[in-house]
Amino acid sequence: MTPELAALAATAFVHLVAVMWSQRALEADVGREGNTGTRENLEQRISERTQRLRRALGNHVENTGLFVIAVVLVQFTGSNGWLTATAAWVFVAARALYLPAYAFGWVPWRSLIFTVGLLACFTMIVASFF
Repeated sequence: MTPELAALAATAFVHLVAVMWSQRALEADVGREGNTGTRENLEQRISERTQRLRRALGNHVENTGLFVIAVVLVQFTGSNGWLTATAAWVFVAARALYLPAYAFGWVPWRSLIFTVGLLACFTMIVASFF
């Protein structure tokens, strides 16, 4: 397995952590209904931290798609190397740090961490052209 594919697998693990953390917080706020109910009108009933965790999860989903594209491009073009491997793992680290940064309101670090992850993806996409 290439480092980029291993990083993609690690991103799946980060995603599972994000889902579980978000759902546990939701259940702590509203009980089992948060996991088994219709989830209608939840925003008024959940804590600020749980709202942040839900937004962080949504952001993670959006950014994972871009990372999948970057990994596929690198794999299919055979442009794997130290740069793409490093960028892939920087992305994983950035996404793992982004979750607590969003949940705990680390300003301005959350935006910086997001930018680092985005630049890592961009680096991989650009590298796939060479």
